[in-house]
Amino acid sequence: MSLDQITQQMSQRVKPGAIDATVKFDFGDDGQIFVDGNAGTVSNEDAEADCTITISMDNFIALSSGDLDPTTAFMMGKLKVKGNMGVAMKLQSILG
Repeated sequence: MSLDQITQQMSQRVKPGAIDATVKFDFGDDGQIFVDGNAGTVSNEDAEADCTITISMDNFIALSSGDLDPTTAFMMGKLKVKGNMGVAMKLQSILG
């Protein structure tokens, strides 16, 4: 699955007010996805966010398909959260 495919799928799930914050998924060299939960928009811009989640593209795909538990990923260091941890806890609705 490519960055464009993930961005498109996430765009279909994010509605205005879905989450009351901005979130950036940082995939390192594979790019990033920026979610503005207030406006309900998803893009690939590299902007400052209330919460930044650093994760590999493979681990993100496993996470969004349910093959990787978010708590386990966090504890194992496969997922890192910077900023508002409360925002990260609300992301299930847009991940799949």
